[in-house]
Amino acid sequence: MKTKMKAAIFVKPGKIEVQEVEIPKIKENEVLIKVEYCGICGTDRHIFNGVYSRDKLPLIAGHEFSGTIAQIGKNVHGLKEGQKVTADINLSCGTCYYCRHDQPLMCSEMRQLGIHIDGAFAEYVAVPQEKVYMLAANMDFQDAALLEPISCVVRGQKKVNLKMGESVAIIGDGAIALMHVQMARLCGAAPIIVVGKHEERLEKAKELGADHTILVTEDVEGKVKDFTDGRGADVVIEVVGRIATYEQVFRLVRPGGKISAFGLSNEGEYSKLEPFKMVLEELSMVGSVAGVKNDLAEAITLVRYNRFKLDDFKRMIIPLENIGEAFERLKTDKHILKVLISIGNSVQ
Repeated sequence: MKTKMKAAIFVKPGKIEVQEVEIPKIKENEVLIKVEYCGICGTDRHIFNGVYSRDKLPLIAGHEFSGTIAQIGKNVHGLKEGQKVTADINLSCGTCYYCRHDQPLMCSEMRQLGIHIDGAFAEYVAVPQEKVYMLAANMDFQDAALLEPISCVVRGQKKVNLKMGESVAIIGDGAIALMHVQMARLCGAAPIIVVGKHEERLEKAKELGADHTILVTEDVEGKVKDFTDGRGADVVIEVVGRIATYEQVFRLVRPGGKISAFGLSNEGEYSKLEPFKMVLEELSMVGSVAGVKNDLAEAITLVRYNRFKLDDFKRMIIPLENIGEAFERLKTDKHILKVLISIGNSVQ
């Protein structure tokens, strides 16, 4: 096996270089995955812009990936070379209070592939065996590279306990928001309302299952109430991570309703909260940061059985060598919904 691989190195904020580096040497309990595709996530863009993981640079980012097992450690069981796989990117200690209480994301030793340690914008990535998830042999590699964000959506809606027949307002019209639309439809939510600032994406939201869409320039609060018989939404999901929209959700949710804090804002930013309203209306608010364990397994099953429409998230495929161009285009071209980086395949 060769000893060198190509990888996109985030050298410093605003600068990515494709370099030839050493292939990771796996430990006894790890597998080496040959990466086929890796999606660009909003987190990757924050790393590129210097908002996140600045202290981890230089870093190989990338955590939404699919591939095949190229090598297994000597203590690995139940996996074999050539299997099609993806991975849970969340690496916790496994023994602390939070890990024992099934809250690994709260572990003080939590590290995430491609965010805190080298990830999958590379030809190969090393992953502990317990984080590797096998995929059906006929699953499309591009679909599989979308499993990680779908697992986040699965977890977000489980945490807010979205139920059949509940109304939901989704704030945002990006890729994750459109995945939330599809997940809400699978949960039986009705009506599904999407608030966004791009007419083209709002039309796509309707194609994917939204019952109503609202431009941010319209009377958002009035329309949400109109669509929910004057009450407000049973559930409001904030996906964009902006202070203004986090304050807005309290004007969109009905008394006794639930709020999902999903969009990640900048660290150190604060929004206003009226405790009087929170208490008097018995509102619930829950955060959700990433999909773990069963969330990923459930995402795999849903995608395997075509419960998500994913073609719109696979329209732009760019080779690893041009990854810098992809990040620059994402800055200015609002028509781009999602970019997949082709690493083990030729661009299709």
